[in-house]
Amino acid sequence: MSYPELKITFLGTGTSSGVPMIGCSCAVCSSDDKKDKRLRSSILVESPTTRLVVDTTPDFRYQMLRENVKKLDAVIFTHPHKDHIAGLDDVRAFNFFSNKPMEIYANALTEDALRREFVYVFAENKYPGVPRVNLNTIIDEPFYVGDILVEPIVVYHLKMPVLGFRFGKFTYITDANRIEESEKQKIRGSEVIVLNALRQEKHISHFTLDEAVAIARELNIPTAYFTHISHQMGRHATINNSLPANYQLGYDQLVVHL
Repeated sequence: MSYPELKITFLGTGTSSGVPMIGCSCAVCSSDDKKDKRLRSSILVESPTTRLVVDTTPDFRYQMLRENVKKLDAVIFTHPHKDHIAGLDDVRAFNFFSNKPMEIYANALTEDALRREFVYVFAENKYPGVPRVNLNTIIDEPFYVGDILVEPIVVYHLKMPVLGFRFGKFTYITDANRIEESEKQKIRGSEVIVLNALRQEKHISHFTLDEAVAIARELNIPTAYFTHISHQMGRHATINNSLPANYQLGYDQLVVHL
C-alpha cells in the first residue's frame, strides 16, 4: 500500500503534570535544557493536503500558536483523561476562520466524557461562540481523514481501553501498559513507533522505559521515540545517552518525516 508523505510534529511529550512540575525543584524541573521542558503529550500529523491533531491537551492553544497552525482538519482522541481532552474548547478559533465544525473522532468511552466535560458544546440550545464539532465514532475499523489513513490500535491503560493509531509507516501509542498480541499485529511493519515511557521505575498503568524499549524490539521496529515522560525519568541528555541506537526520548517540537 502506498501512503502520502507525512510530517509528524511532537507538540508535547510530558505526562499529565508536564515538565517542569509545579512546585518541584528537582534536577529535571530545574534544567536549562529545552528538551527537559515538556508540554502534555500530543502530535500533529500532516500530509500535503490534510492536517490533524491527536488529543487536545491543556496546552493545546499554546501548541497551535507555537507551531503556527492556521488550519486544522480534525482532532482524534486516544482516551478521556483530562490531560488529553482539556483543550477542546480552543477548536472554536478554527471554527471562526474555517466557518465549519471541527471533525472530532473518538471511541464511545471518550465521547461520553466529552459530552460530560463540555456540556455547552453539545447542548441543544447553544450559547453563541461555543465550539462547533462534528462527532465521529471510532470503531475497530480503519478510516480516512482527508488523504491520511488512520488505523486504530486498542491498548490498555491498566483496565481502560486506549486508542493508539497507525498512520502509514508511523505508529503512535500513549498511556498504555499492555498491548494484546492481536493488536501488536497491526503495529508490525511500522518504520517508526512512539510509545509512552513514564519513568524508569515500575508503574501501575504506564510502560517503564525498559518495557517500552522491549516492545519496540519485540515488534522489530527500527526507530522508536518515547513520550508521556515524567520528571522522574531523569534529564533528557543523560537518558538518551543510555538508549540503544535509533531509540531515543522524544522532545517537544521534534519533527519526523516519512
